Amino acid sequence: MPQLDTSTFAPQLVWLVISFVVLYFLMAKLGLPSIGAAIEARRRRREEDLDRAARLRTEAEGVMVAYEAARAEARAQAQATIRATTEQLAAAAAERQREAAAALAERTRAAEREITAAKERALSEIRNVAADVAADVAAKLIGSAPDGGRVAAAVDSVMTGRAA
Repeated sequence: MPQLDTSTFAPQLVWLVISFVVLYFLMAKLGLPSIGAAIEARRRRREEDLDRAARLRTEAEGVMVAYEAARAEARAQAQATIRATTEQLAAAAAERQREAAAALAERTRAAEREITAAKERALSEIRNVAADVAADVAAKLIGSAPDGGRVAAAVDSVMTGRAA
């Protein structure tokens, strides 16, 4: 192998140093700056992305807070509407119930008046029927028709609880 030959060892070392220095300067002037620029661009982009993500997170939190506030306000308005509607319906139901109770009371009073009138009609008819029956019975017993006024007075006194 020629590279292990000691007689060519010195020129190989010279060319090694020259190649190393040339490659070093090429890398230092051309290769490393472009790599450094790529790393720096990557670092800047990463920081910008992190900053943008932080801004977006802050905006999202703000939107979420606004959403929660709007939701709470909507819930409060809905409950107020429900409460107002419930109160209106309760008031309307109470009014209808009061009207129904008044109508029922009026019907009850009318029915009581009708019952009282019917009772009085029945009592007067019973008086008349009792007077007629008493007159017929007396006529059959004594053989002549009794005085209608005396029969009516006797029936009235019996019906009112007085004895004649």
